Amino acid sequence: MSTSGAKPSRGEDDPANGPVLAAIELLGQRWNLRVLWELEPGRLGFLELRRRMGQCSSSMLSTRLQQLQSARLVEKNPDKSYELTTAGRQLGAALEGVWAWSQHWAANANETDTEAGRAR
Repeated sequence: MSTSGAKPSRGEDDPANGPVLAAIELLGQRWNLRVLWELEPGRLGFLELRRRMGQCSSSMLSTRLQQLQSARLVEKNPDKSYELTTAGRQLGAALEGVWAWSQHWAANANETDTEAGRAR
């Protein structure tokens, strides 16, 4: 850690950031987190997953599933159902904090907005 108080670089040129930036890129693509969320409770067939995904088209879902399989977060079973791999389940556990934050934020959104307005 720097004694000057400056934060370390988070630029793309720092090789230590490679895995983090790749994860942000993967998870930042539309529908990827939603697929992981829907598969977290257990395996689902394509049609059931598609039904749960709302506005996501079948072709987009297929593309996202292939992408998540390539990243080894989702696997396709012989019965053509999909489920999270060990890495996918670990990611789900890591995202529990996001779920907790969203619940807290949603419950306190009006209060937080009011406090922010007073601070201005």
